[in-house]
Amino acid sequence: MSEPQQPNSNCPCGSGNAFDQCCGRYHAGTPAPSAELLMRSRYSAYVLGLVDYLQATTLPAQQAALDLEGIRRWSLDSTWLGLEVNDTAVLGGKPEHALVTFTARWHDQSGEHAHEERSAFVQCDGKWYFIDPTVPLKAGRNDPCPCGSGAKFKKCCAAYV
Repeated sequence: MSEPQQPNSNCPCGSGNAFDQCCGRYHAGTPAPSAELLMRSRYSAYVLGLVDYLQATTLPAQQAALDLEGIRRWSLDSTWLGLEVNDTAVLGGKPEHALVTFTARWHDQSGEHAHEERSAFVQCDGKWYFIDPTVPLKAGRNDPCPCGSGAKFKKCCAAYV
């Protein structure tokens, strides 16, 4: 298991802030106020092996289908080397959506890796959630969106998955 993050150490997300004043507060239960901060806190959760946090911050309709053991193995079997946020776009709408483009770097038994991704997020009931592209959202175009907005899927999250 990962070592607990020390309160005054720099946050793994690369913000330069102390962990307890950065991602630590989100891991402790304060909702992240933006998609970018949620994405940063999720990277820190991978660094620290906080699989429960990764599950809780994924869109609720996708949480049960996550491969938690696979996430745990990847998290703990990797040495996390850094995060760079390349772009953030708040798209607005009801519910509000956002895209965060980032590059995460890590090292594992097969070498060093860099992964660039543009992740989609949605804000529901005052909380931001990651829309996991590896977990299909089971909804027809005209069905209610799985994010719980009440809008049709095609007019809500379908545009981002």
